[in-house]
Amino acid sequence: MPSATPSPADGRRPSPRPPAPLTGTGPEAAALLGWLTDPEAPRLCLVTGAPGSGKSALLGWLAAHGARSRRGRARTERVLVPLAGQSALGVAWTLADRLGVVARTPADLVRALATSEARRTGRTVLLLTDLHAAAEPEALAELFGGLAEVGRIRLVVEARTGARVPRAARTTVVDLDGDGPAGPPAPAPFPVLPALPGLPDLSDPVAVCAADPLLVTTGYATASPDDHGGLRDAWLRAGQALCAADGPAGRALVLLTALGDGADPRLRPALAAQAAPAPWRLRWARHRGDVSPPWPGPVAVLGATAGGPSAELLLVGDHNGTVRLLRESDASGAGRLAHRVEGRITALAPTADGTVLLLDERGRLHSVRGTAPRPPYLERLTEAVSTTLSRHPGTALAAIAGSVVVGDRLGSVHAFGVNGLHQAASHSGRVTAVTAVESETPFVCSGGADGTVRLWTPGRAPVPEPLAEHRAPVVALHAAPTPGGPLVAAAWADGRVELIAPEGGRRRAFRPGPEVRAVAVTATGALVVGTEESLVCLEPQGN
Repeated sequence: MPSATPSPADGRRPSPRPPAPLTGTGPEAAALLGWLTDPEAPRLCLVTGAPGSGKSALLGWLAAHGARSRRGRARTERVLVPLAGQSALGVAWTLADRLGVVARTPADLVRALATSEARRTGRTVLLLTDLHAAAEPEALAELFGGLAEVGRIRLVVEARTGARVPRAARTTVVDLDGDGPAGPPAPAPFPVLPALPGLPDLSDPVAVCAADPLLVTTGYATASPDDHGGLRDAWLRAGQALCAADGPAGRALVLLTALGDGADPRLRPALAAQAAPAPWRLRWARHRGDVSPPWPGPVAVLGATAGGPSAELLLVGDHNGTVRLLRESDASGAGRLAHRVEGRITALAPTADGTVLLLDERGRLHSVRGTAPRPPYLERLTEAVSTTLSRHPGTALAAIAGSVVVGDRLGSVHAFGVNGLHQAASHSGRVTAVTAVESETPFVCSGGADGTVRLWTPGRAPVPEPLAEHRAPVVALHAAPTPGGPLVAAAWADGRVELIAPEGGRRRAFRPGPEVRAVAVTATGALVVGTEESLVCLEPQGN
């Protein structure tokens, strides 16, 4: 006989009723819907019962029921995730992808959901089936217990009677056996699972990219501690992107970009051949731990020089405020920027005369002179902007000939120019990134916490439709003129990067795996993506 059992903190227990088919009118369905619609109910609901008692069917019914929406009410998204055979890493990456965040580990997922600004229009309910049959049930129980403390989601976890289950401060139990305890079921030992069926050769890059990525993740996480020539480390570095990639070619490209310099040299040509249909070709990649060639360090901000004696250089800033110069062709070092900014740099903007403008973490402007003489009017302009930002801190920075562009926390973009000030209220919420590019019609591109990327020519009205829009905040932008026309690179907090031709053309996307901190477009039209542990350069392929 099914029953719904809130934890003692709820102070109430529905009376048992006779079982009914899963039509949405039975007591178990009513109990779940009552829990779901009660704002004071615990965030964790356990569905327990013996094999064949209808636990999975009940969660499947709830997932289908969630497809309905009511006018005028925020939709509650319901995400069904089967756990059978899955590792904690694979489940964490699946949930992170569905919830619009980036997570390297299960613990990262809990932190990311607690702190992210991801745009969500309603609550999310995770429907997690067959915990007892997972490859790492104990680690998953710990993960779900942590997620139950995050306010923006609720969890329904299915497990057989007697299985160990997640623990939370408050829990509701729906017991399909009808004789469950008044609280969560008592812990029980986890069963020893047999070897994973259908596991590919984890040292074969072609087999790994062709297989189910969640199965490969389980293999690397639980069944095989060997490094497999460097494939395992690369997979664990970029796992969330690999699990979300489109087909073997997409997975081969991501895996290729994630290989360290110590990987088996036979892996690169094999992965490059498999990645040939992908819309990108890898030019180079540098990762934490690489020594030949060396990793340049964690990336917080990126820029590309605008010409002059330092043309074809990348400016790479880290969290400590150091800005390194790298050659675009191979990421080899070319010195450092001589500056005295204390603390973290949040944006940098090279100018055509060699001067580099920097925005610090307090939103204030700094100027690093280049070797070429600077026109006095630009000096006066920079000083005026610096004075303004000392009173009204900026959140984003860019530069274009004769103008300095600044974003603010209220969603406005300000273009300070020699001919005056132009402003546009472009975003709902904080402006997170701006960039500017010289073309036949110079334009400013801005990104915001609202997830939109918008175009604007100072002195004109902003373009009403966003150039791009995604469910997560924009974290980085960069635009540059290229032989094929201007290109805009945009990155979002969920790890997605897009290379966009504002004047029309193919739009390409890429996800490196870790959180993206900065992007840049080179003069040749290549895309550079920076994270805290990698720097990758990709060339677009095809039309």
